[in-house]
Amino acid sequence: MADEGFKRKLSAILSADVVGYSRLMREDEEKTVRTLTTFRKALNRLIQLYRGRVVDSPGDNILAEFTSVVDAVNCAVEIQRELAELNAEFPENRRMQFRIGINLGDVIEEGGRIYGDGVNIAARMESLAEEAGICISGTVYDAVESKIGLEYEFLGEQEVKNIDKPIRAYRILSFPGAAAHRVVRAKRAVGRAWRKVFVAMIAVFIAGAAAIWHFYFRYPSMETASSEKTAFPLADEFSIAVLPFTNMSGDPEQEFLSDGITEEIISGLSKVPNLFVIARNSVFTYKGKSINIEQVGKELGVRYVLEGSFRKAEDRVRITAQLIDTSTGGHVWSERYDRKLTDIFALQDDITKKIMAALQIKLTGGEEARLFAKGTDNLDAYIKFLRGRRLILNYNKEDNALGRQLMEEVIAIDPNYASAYFALSGTYYIDVILGISKSRQESMIMAIKHCKQAIALDEAMSSAQAWLGFLYSSIGKYDEGIALCERGVELGPTDEGAYRYLAMALRVAGRWEEAVTASEKAIRLNPFPESGTLLGLGMAYGFTGLFDKAIETCQKATKKNPQDLFSHVGLAAVYGMADRIAEAKTASADVLRIEPNFSAEQFVKRLRWKREEDKDSFLKALQKAGL
Repeated sequence: MADEGFKRKLSAILSADVVGYSRLMREDEEKTVRTLTTFRKALNRLIQLYRGRVVDSPGDNILAEFTSVVDAVNCAVEIQRELAELNAEFPENRRMQFRIGINLGDVIEEGGRIYGDGVNIAARMESLAEEAGICISGTVYDAVESKIGLEYEFLGEQEVKNIDKPIRAYRILSFPGAAAHRVVRAKRAVGRAWRKVFVAMIAVFIAGAAAIWHFYFRYPSMETASSEKTAFPLADEFSIAVLPFTNMSGDPEQEFLSDGITEEIISGLSKVPNLFVIARNSVFTYKGKSINIEQVGKELGVRYVLEGSFRKAEDRVRITAQLIDTSTGGHVWSERYDRKLTDIFALQDDITKKIMAALQIKLTGGEEARLFAKGTDNLDAYIKFLRGRRLILNYNKEDNALGRQLMEEVIAIDPNYASAYFALSGTYYIDVILGISKSRQESMIMAIKHCKQAIALDEAMSSAQAWLGFLYSSIGKYDEGIALCERGVELGPTDEGAYRYLAMALRVAGRWEEAVTASEKAIRLNPFPESGTLLGLGMAYGFTGLFDKAIETCQKATKKNPQDLFSHVGLAAVYGMADRIAEAKTASADVLRIEPNFSAEQFVKRLRWKREEDKDSFLKALQKAGL
């Protein structure tokens, strides 16, 4: 018989309630009700923003329905992000922490209400969630695991009340609001220096940009690090890592702006003499993850960590920043800014100055002029630049073309914006690497032209100086190229990019021992490097006879990106150099798995190396490996 008065459908169900609600009510009913009302408004707004609807809200519970499971999970993430910031304004004993459960399942709808196992399982997932946490069912995990950049912990199959079969459950380990929780924990540490935060960060990081170019080059990317993190010794100089500022705006579109603030501060600090600054690639591996500041200090080998949050509302921004001593967990300096959006450039400079003041670092007049040289004062140009750069870092034909178009628009708005010319230069070289350039020669000419323009506008741009040096080396101007790279290192004493480009230029010129030194410095500044950086160091080790180190480093490169053809070619070559033939042939099998028609001779012909004897040695090593 047909059902009457109700319908069945598949829905994503979000269930949330307050942890310790009864205690809060016992202590102060009026304050609890007022706080809950405030928090409900935030939840209702976010649920509506993510195209959901509130089905019911009895007591401290909220039940919401979404047609998209991705929307449901994104909404839960944004809820925890926003509530973390709201709770930071309350005394510890009055904070209102929600736990959230999500399920994707069949429900019955009648008169606007929903019933059935789909709802019951969401409620059970909620009960499994931690304070301020999110727990999802197996059906949700299957639907979103490859679509949202989060990490998960499998909790096993759970026996839940009134459900016949066990339900797979997963805890969401990280989400963009995690930094807000770090802020709260850091505040507690001021009065409790003896209490160490115990949340360890051991995660498998998201794979980065596809490896599609020669092993001697990697443009800075968002590739994340391996989970195999090893502690580094504390740097001799003042040392700092600037963690990604957390976007608290409730608008994912503002993520690029919060990332831009982080990158600008890193860029400025890397020009400071006697200050050791970790590169952006490594610090961005911590983005959106709940971390232990002391552990970060050990993993990166730094004494200080800067972290903060960013919130944009209409034409205003609120930025919080705090400098923390990793050895004690105590604050060295902290400040909160509430300014107009147009003041964002001055804010970045002010934060940089406050860090140097806190560390008692003094600059000469010339050093200060280089440090605070303005990129642009035009907010539209800056935002367009950040959007374009994000596209370029995707390293594919379509995004590279769109990124180039945006950089050209940036230059039309502000013809004196040096960073836009630098980024534009990169797009032409990416065309060469991707093999989509109509003329390699013309693309190289354009890459060099725009890089020169960037330097003409800002001679202190260390990465641009070194990048131009690598471009020169790539067209056979080896000595001139290396000299420019060395100038870049001089201008940016802790600019990881400058050292990386120097290492690339040295390898092309066949100066392998010097390349080892430059590569090792780049990796110390960027402890979680991309596969291309590791491979370049591995090759340099091989050509200097350090075969064990060469093999170990090339193996790390292949593990970081198993589909990177060049990493496997390099590993086969260093095995061949070491006369470890059986292992070399195993590595060669991976080369042929990725590229069945691989030709060692053609591969070597494409190398832009100066010394023919290096090409011959490399070819013989590949032939020993059976290629």
